[in-house]
Amino acid sequence: MDALIPFTTSGSLVDLVDKKVLVVLRDGRKLIGVFRSYDQFANFLLESCIERIHYKFEYADKDIGVLLVRGENVVALGEIDLIAEDMVPLKEVSWNEVEEKINAENKRRERDHAIKDKVLGQIGFVNEGREGDAY
Repeated sequence: MDALIPFTTSGSLVDLVDKKVLVVLRDGRKLIGVFRSYDQFANFLLESCIERIHYKFEYADKDIGVLLVRGENVVALGEIDLIAEDMVPLKEVSWNEVEEKINAENKRRERDHAIKDKVLGQIGFVNEGREGDAY
């Protein structure tokens, strides 16, 4: 049966049905849920879905429930090893706490980029290429 399903099509998703998966979307969000169904366009349904954010060794989850994911927005999709998942040395904290730390880090990064761009602009380099989709 496997020989009849080309790997390059959405048929390669058949092995993930009813398994716990991690999905990385184009906008950077990470979703974890049970892969239930998919179609020929690689759109798929996640059940018991959560959104997870990380900051260093801390993480927070937001319950989503059932989610239909459009296939063109997926960057990566993979099965989660249920045994190894319990051994990951991460500490669960509140969503707001992680979000505040991420926002502070982003502000620091933007400030550093502005300083770098100013210095590079003074010596003739052009500040381009940060706009648009990362993928």
